[in-house]
Amino acid sequence: MIDGIQKVAGLSMTRDLGEVTSSSSAASAFGTGGSAASTGASFSEVLGNMAVDAANSLKSAEAISFDGITGKANTREVVDAVLQAQQSLQTAIAFRDKIVSAYLDITKMQI
Repeated sequence: MIDGIQKVAGLSMTRDLGEVTSSSSAASAFGTGGSAASTGASFSEVLGNMAVDAANSLKSAEAISFDGITGKANTREVVDAVLQAQQSLQTAIAFRDKIVSAYLDITKMQI
């Protein structure tokens, strides 16, 4: 179900990034952690890392949901994982909408 989201990484220049650890956050993707700002990460790398992080969050939530169904995870863990995945998905959708809007604005400009 979530495997279709991995195709997003194929659209960028940041292929084969591997899995992002679950301890990373959107703040590290924006460079506030210092690592991305010091290495001069490009815009495509930041977006690629955010896409991979969102996909990993969704996969983690799906796995924890299945664990909750089988009784291996408690309700609190399932709810936390699903809410985190929902927030990641909403952020990715907001970025997509802003990028499409910017692209449409650029195409409307007169040369």
